[in-house]
Amino acid sequence: MPHPLDAVHETATRKAIRRLLPVMGLAYFMSYVDRTNVALAKTQLEADVGISAAAYGLGAGVFFLSYALLEVPSNLVLYKVGARAWIARIAVTWGLVSAAMMFVQGPVSFYVLRFALGAAEAGLYPALMYMVTLWFSQRHRVTVVGLIYTAPAAATVLGAPAGGGLMSLDGVAGLHGWQWMFLVEGLVTVAVGVLVWCALPSRPEDARWLTPAEAAVLTERAAGTGTSPHRLRGNLGLAFGRPVVLLLAATYFVNQLVSSAVGFNLPSIVEGLGVSGPMNIGLVTGSMGLAVLAGVLFFPWLHGRIGNDTGLIVLCAAAGTALMGAYLVTGWVPGRFALLFTAQFFLMGTLPLFWSVAMSRMSGLMAAVGLAFINTVGLLGGFFGPFVFGMIESRTGSDRAPFVFVVLVGLVGIALAAALRRTVAREDAAAPAPVPAPAHAPAD
Repeated sequence: MPHPLDAVHETATRKAIRRLLPVMGLAYFMSYVDRTNVALAKTQLEADVGISAAAYGLGAGVFFLSYALLEVPSNLVLYKVGARAWIARIAVTWGLVSAAMMFVQGPVSFYVLRFALGAAEAGLYPALMYMVTLWFSQRHRVTVVGLIYTAPAAATVLGAPAGGGLMSLDGVAGLHGWQWMFLVEGLVTVAVGVLVWCALPSRPEDARWLTPAEAAVLTERAAGTGTSPHRLRGNLGLAFGRPVVLLLAATYFVNQLVSSAVGFNLPSIVEGLGVSGPMNIGLVTGSMGLAVLAGVLFFPWLHGRIGNDTGLIVLCAAAGTALMGAYLVTGWVPGRFALLFTAQFFLMGTLPLFWSVAMSRMSGLMAAVGLAFINTVGLLGGFFGPFVFGMIESRTGSDRAPFVFVVLVGLVGIALAAALRRTVAREDAAAPAPVPAPAHAPAD
């Protein structure tokens, strides 16, 4: 029998999706643009300031190192000051650092600014996921996270061609094209930070566009039936040591290692397959975002019909690895493009499922630090992926050799995803039965 507040909850959820997701998505869109636009500049940075493939790989990855180191501290501050203030601060500071990338003069300054960019942006993604735990019930989370993931997909589709267009300004006002790209996109991010401050309430009770009843039911349904400690001291094992949390972290590490190794080198891979010119490379690279967009929309839809989120995670890991293996042994250029395109569908399409599983197992402070911990471990994969890919490419001189590394890591990812599925099943089997909802609405 439907609960009397179900209709109120559905109305409030639709309002929250309409009001929150455009702002959250725009912040994530610009974060993805600002962290990956360096891929478009790879060839030009080598020509203009002498940054080799290995140095580029280290610089691309060092962003994730500083990001990872500050993830948990950042989310502890978020828990204290609220999402609105903290996400706005993150966006403004990373926008300023991104704009400062125009002053890169060589490898050392490249490393320093990439490290600073990661430090400035640290905590953004787990902050967005933490907001999802405050606003949306578990039933809606996989859909909401899928919609949030349309932002990086759109950033690939739109950001790469836009970056290519800005790089075409080479020579205007005495600046290189890559300098224009970093400057303009960084300043746009600062503007997005101001928008976050003006338009993003931290919690349902802060939203003037919700009625008190709508805010109350969103908070109640998002909290679920579990409880969370309000102190990290004495609860480190609960936050970081549970088998399911460790397996989530390890699985995400492998996913990010593979996707960042390929993603941060995608423009140069496209160029190596015969595409020339900044705009053309940007357009072809951007087309890969269509596969990401399809994946992050399709798998939440599929999950809504068949469930089995962890089974779908295993499927995505296996399919992505198989496609990368096929890319490694295929010589036909159109086929290689098709394989790269389809691999993105699975590698990124799994992420809404993954984060829905993670959010279903933590709340409150444990969600703030637990989600940050999982993202921290994943970001270390984001550091090692581009670094090892670039090192292998530099030492072998082969554009295929790095994909041997990608496939081997992908095989480990399949095993981890399977272990995650078994662990989640055991944890769910041991959980107490849910308490039925009351048959009457609480008094206002």
